[in-house]
Amino acid sequence: MSNLSSSSGTPSSQGPSASDIRADHWVLRLAPAAARPYLRLARLDRPIGTWLLLFPGWWAIALGDAAANSGPSWWLYLYFGCGAVLMRAAGCTVNDILDRDIDGKVARTATRPIPSGEISLTRAGIFLLALLLVSFGILVQMNSLTVALGCASLLLVFPYPLMKRITYWPQAWLGLTFNWGALIGWTAATGALAWPPLLLYLGGIAWTLGYDTIYAHQDKEDDALIGVKSLALRLGEGSKPWLGAFFAIALLLFGAAGWAAGLAWPFWIGLAATGAQFAWQVLDVDLDAPFNCLAKFKSNRLAGWLLLAGILAGSPWLGLTG
Repeated sequence: MSNLSSSSGTPSSQGPSASDIRADHWVLRLAPAAARPYLRLARLDRPIGTWLLLFPGWWAIALGDAAANSGPSWWLYLYFGCGAVLMRAAGCTVNDILDRDIDGKVARTATRPIPSGEISLTRAGIFLLALLLVSFGILVQMNSLTVALGCASLLLVFPYPLMKRITYWPQAWLGLTFNWGALIGWTAATGALAWPPLLLYLGGIAWTLGYDTIYAHQDKEDDALIGVKSLALRLGEGSKPWLGAFFAIALLLFGAAGWAAGLAWPFWIGLAATGAQFAWQVLDVDLDAPFNCLAKFKSNRLAGWLLLAGILAGSPWLGLTG
């Protein structure tokens, strides 16, 4: 369905063989047969969702280190990388449990492990519990505020799959959920909240509204048929101006976060490059071509790297502030 945790590899419009499972992915090829259904359930063959969940946390860690005028907290980058893989897998599992009846009606999702019967609800529930327990084990390595905020994120994770049933703005809830790392990344690095991570969080929400609306255009025909809501359906042919507005707001808020954290001039070069990437997406996307939408959606990994590079380059410890 039209949600980021699903992160398809093949649009559903291709017909009955249009499964979104990447059977040729190296993760699945190398894994033991018994593990493959769980790896598919966790979407390890489609890592773009993990990257988009991870970047706000990495941005915030870099921003917090810069504001504290300290060197990079490499161990935090590692913890957040592992946490993003685990929590994205948990989110996908929750999504597939709640969407099992809907997924079974759509060619792109019908062969997923739960609707196909490959993994039972009981086994999916045990897998979910294991993911959450390991994630919690990583989280408790950090300070108490970060632990509290990390646990609070579950209040956003679990309801998300239901949002597309009740509102045309499920992308907004996804933004609240996927960018929570902007808050916990900063608190993990500094021990307290401040304006820079709040601005970064709001910017990330606008960023998500942009990229996930592009993503949702892949599934708009199926979504309309089965009653699933999305901004792609709400905005329709008028989506491009909204995409431009979403990305522009994201860029302004990212800039405000960097300014509030006291980043030096190299940050603005990275921000400008990020803005150029956003502009390319809006101008070049063909909202009626599923493969084109998917390519633009996946290109947001580049936007994430560009902004991270800008934050790092503008940090005092790198010595480029003169």
